[in-house]
Amino acid sequence: MKISTLQTGFFKLDGGAMFGIIPKRLWQKLNPPDENNLCTWAMRCLLVQHEGRNILIDTGMGTKKGDKFLDFFEPHGEDSLMGSLQKHGLQPEDISDVFLTHLHFDHAGGAVKWNEDGQAVPAFPNAVYWTNRLHYEWACHPNDREKASFIHDNFLPLEAADQLRFIPVKDHDIEWFPGFRIRFVYGHTEAMMLPIIETAEATWMYCADLIPSAGHIGLPYIMSYDVRPLATLLEKEKLLAEAADRGYRLIFEHDPRTAACTLVRNEHGRIHAGENISI
Repeated sequence: MKISTLQTGFFKLDGGAMFGIIPKRLWQKLNPPDENNLCTWAMRCLLVQHEGRNILIDTGMGTKKGDKFLDFFEPHGEDSLMGSLQKHGLQPEDISDVFLTHLHFDHAGGAVKWNEDGQAVPAFPNAVYWTNRLHYEWACHPNDREKASFIHDNFLPLEAADQLRFIPVKDHDIEWFPGFRIRFVYGHTEAMMLPIIETAEATWMYCADLIPSAGHIGLPYIMSYDVRPLATLLEKEKLLAEAADRGYRLIFEHDPRTAACTLVRNEHGRIHAGENISI
């Protein structure tokens, strides 16, 4: 099993929204805001290569949206999903599976593209796209709090093209295939899926939006976007203790500087980031 991070560019979100109840005088040391209180965040996807499969985990924001959307989120940077895949010698046709942790626009936007006729079609024509039924129904019928994050053009075309499949939801980790487990969490959104991947080097947890950056390792550092913040608190506490005890390495989807890190406990038992890791 081989894993590689894929850079797809950066975007901006309000710092207060990203750090929740944490005072600005604390969080601004972790990710300094601009004059509009916006912080820069990465959209870091993951490529898993195993037994002839090229599995893409999340797809970034994509390129479908218009000027109003782009002005609001200010996507920038030289990297793109397709460009990063090309650096690994891959074309869209080479992707066998697209695993979507959840269907918010900054995670699923690149799953679909506009074709020459202006129609929304799967960006990876030979891929099976994976979500779960609970989350898909949640995204198709969003509450007012999350409605702006679920853009139907990002995922309804996948079902229309018969390329969408559903992973069964369980109240425990499931093995998708040997070396690749899935954990279901509910604090950020309904039934978000977190990959836990075992390689010869280590066990890796792709944190998606449960722990979007190394700055969110502290338990109270919870995004205001989360629909169930107390559930996030408990899910983080459990995951971090397990990761620290078992030596997992965490991969951060949104940290603009740190791709991954180890965890350590200090003399008081508090868990914090250890060594930064490039993958």
